[in-house]
Amino acid sequence: MKKKKVNLRDLDPKKHQGDHSHDDGHNHSSPEEASKFRTYLPAIFSFVMLIAGIAIDYFDAFPFFKGWVRIVWYTVAYIPVGFPVIKEGWNSILKGDFFTEFFLMSIATLGAFAIGEYPEGVAVMLFYAVGELFQNAAVNRAKGNIKALLDVRPNEALAYRDDDFVSVNPETVEIGEKIQVRVGEKVPLDGILLSEKGSFNTAALTGESKPATIATGEKVFAGSINLDGVIEVETTKEFKDSSIARILDMVQNATARKSKTELFIRKFARIYTPIVVFLAIGLTFLPYFFVDDYVFRDWLYRALIFLVISCPCALVISIPLGYFGGLGAASRNGILFKGASFLDAMTKVNTVVMDKTGTVTKGVFKIKKVVNKSAFSEAEFMQYLMAMEEQSTHPIAKAILEYKSDGADFEATEVSEVAGKGLKGTVNGKQVLVGNKALMTSNGINVPEETDSIVESIVMVAIDGKFAGYVTIADELKEDAHQAIEQIREAGISKIIMLSGDKDSITQQVSEELKIDWAKGGLLPEDKLNEVEELKKQPDSTVSFMGDGINDAPVLATSDVGIAMGGLGSDVAIETADVIIQTDQPSKIARAIKIGRSTRSIVWQNIGLAFGVKVIVLILGAGGLATMWEAVFADVGVALLAILNAVRLQKMKWA
Repeated sequence: MKKKKVNLRDLDPKKHQGDHSHDDGHNHSSPEEASKFRTYLPAIFSFVMLIAGIAIDYFDAFPFFKGWVRIVWYTVAYIPVGFPVIKEGWNSILKGDFFTEFFLMSIATLGAFAIGEYPEGVAVMLFYAVGELFQNAAVNRAKGNIKALLDVRPNEALAYRDDDFVSVNPETVEIGEKIQVRVGEKVPLDGILLSEKGSFNTAALTGESKPATIATGEKVFAGSINLDGVIEVETTKEFKDSSIARILDMVQNATARKSKTELFIRKFARIYTPIVVFLAIGLTFLPYFFVDDYVFRDWLYRALIFLVISCPCALVISIPLGYFGGLGAASRNGILFKGASFLDAMTKVNTVVMDKTGTVTKGVFKIKKVVNKSAFSEAEFMQYLMAMEEQSTHPIAKAILEYKSDGADFEATEVSEVAGKGLKGTVNGKQVLVGNKALMTSNGINVPEETDSIVESIVMVAIDGKFAGYVTIADELKEDAHQAIEQIREAGISKIIMLSGDKDSITQQVSEELKIDWAKGGLLPEDKLNEVEELKKQPDSTVSFMGDGINDAPVLATSDVGIAMGGLGSDVAIETADVIIQTDQPSKIARAIKIGRSTRSIVWQNIGLAFGVKVIVLILGAGGLATMWEAVFADVGVALLAILNAVRLQKMKWA
């Protein structure tokens, strides 16, 4: 059965906006329902005609149901389901592709009519049509996640033009324009939040049901739904470059990247089908030279059975559908594979290498500990420190300024920077030093020995020539970091490694806390690249690298499977990585491995089922022990079972 290519535009809800239906007080079925009924109508009609014909034949209820009347009856039953297949077969022949499943089914069923086996001929084509319907239903189900993405693609934007917000097409909005988003509306373009704060539903983008709270100046992504109050956003990308547009394009292209198994089956079917046709011809005529009681009709019937059994429908349909189901299941879990080939590659990974900052940590500095050794209260001590750090733009300064302190704010004056060491200044008439140990010792300040063993980044404070205390700053682990490492091990990964650009002492501390096998810090991007290349040289080593998708782009591209964390907001991640974790959760890596393995398992189950049943019934058919009904099961029945098996991926729980 041939897969029909489904364009994303065909699923676009905007396509139906021009429908001018009117409510006249009567119940009308929707165009979609009417279309579904028309799709199933030919099969329903043929089924009713076939059952009625078989019943009349069996009970011999109508004496006139013989000869040309019987032929016409079954011909009418055959045409609705047979004509489209014969037409497809003919069109393929005109294009130079003779040996297709359409050709096989047409020859087999027309041959059945030629030898008077009318019910069998109709039945084979009817079940073939039913298989097509099951296939389409399964594909549509698997495409549900894509349609969900299309549903969140905005179709209008309120842009600020001529002193007012006016509704325009998002494609006309330029970078830097201000747009307004009301409660319940979709954010039309990527941008920066101008309002004080906002709450957004990002489920369609990330798979996360929990609303995301965004503060002023933070990124807002197209397709998010505004949940709380009217907000304003300054656009940072054009509509065609927005996150939702890029993801849609990536998901659409993912189905075009076939796995090796899928490509092999397609090549196999091209060779297999003509062989089957010539074997059927041989089965029809060669017994004439070897069998004493040769009857042409009997051997032709066996050859027709052989053709029906041999049709590679189950393989050609269920395998791509299995991979498509895996891609769909992953997308619903906030994991985007760039193609079926990476689903396969994920199953072979035995070494996981990860970056630290932004991968297992949040990439945001926070105060971990405040040690006050001065005569001031902790609140006053922190006010001296914060007054100085207000003059700095360093990320550590930002972390210190987020400290909540009671009392009046202090103000620093005469602040100067000492290159590579810290800051000097005056606060409340007192001389204040803020910086590292080198700044303290160069100004004659005695630093306690306890600070030498501190791994985290440390900011020391001296007030009026005396050591006043220090603050340690550290990057926070993500909530699911421990869970991620445990689940990766449970998934059977033999080696977990951390490579980081952060200083080695901090990298080793995080590695020890997470129980990672081996870690190395203080690395430049090219150093990480060299380390991964060395790992790949090891025998039977398949390496996956997890990074934030920006500084780690070279390593993402070099590894066997590159996984970008937080790829929703990273252009480099979308371009470079093979797999993108939209939710920024490292625990999704183990889930990606499970989905890849389940997909591969189902694909091989389908291959085994298809070949196993076909070989058995082929032998029976060639020996005259199988009828056309067994042939129908071996072909269409197995295809249906394989399709249903593939659909299981859509219902599996991956928690």
